[in-house]
Amino acid sequence: MPVTHDLGPLTVVALHDGEGTFFQPRQEAFPQVNRELWARADERDPGAVTADSQWLLRFRCFAVRHGDRVTLVDTGIGPADSLAASWAPVPGRLPEELAAAGIDPAGVDTVVLSHLHTDHIGWAVVGTPYFPNATYLLQRADAEAFDRPELRDRLIRPLTESGQLRLIEGDVPIAAGVTAIATPGHTPGHQSVLVEYGSRQTLITGDLLVHMVQLVAPRRRTRTRWIRRRRGTPERSC
Repeated sequence: MPVTHDLGPLTVVALHDGEGTFFQPRQEAFPQVNRELWARADERDPGAVTADSQWLLRFRCFAVRHGDRVTLVDTGIGPADSLAASWAPVPGRLPEELAAAGIDPAGVDTVVLSHLHTDHIGWAVVGTPYFPNATYLLQRADAEAFDRPELRDRLIRPLTESGQLRLIEGDVPIAAGVTAIATPGHTPGHQSVLVEYGSRQTLITGDLLVHMVQLVAPRRRTRTRWIRRRRGTPERSC
């Protein structure tokens, strides 16, 4: 069963779409991080490293239950022919994870796409929108920054034609206690989702953070080819 986290009447459900080793050594991606800091990061997040110290990526999505409504944050790596297939361990298993959590794709009200990198949009459209009754929320800045033919043809156009795509700017409330928060930097239009009840808060970060070492050593800069090849231009994002 998927792991859940309750905040009063709100429940956050962690959904695991897949996992695989990253194509760049983590020491190369974070060259300023020393052995002691890596040990601290591995202690706090042992699931992000293999036995031979490779960076293990876990591709997750999150559902937020609020009353009889469901908000899904990100849609994973997708099926075998998804846009992430050139590098990610497709097919993902989000459909099975949703079923295990008792969530029908037709019962999802809102899909928040944290950004337009291929490991976050995989199940959004599978021929047709995979969540047929959902409104898909995307920051306008990302839609403008990632104006590529394959994204237009396989994601933006189908969602636009079905009337399900809503481009937003800045922070936007989704439901009571659930808010889309603009967190640019990883991409120009990156967004996270804040879930809160009373004084309790949970932030679903998307790729605002990509590794625990960024919390352990926040002043160390990343030099990953991932950003240069797939993630747009950091200088423009900042």
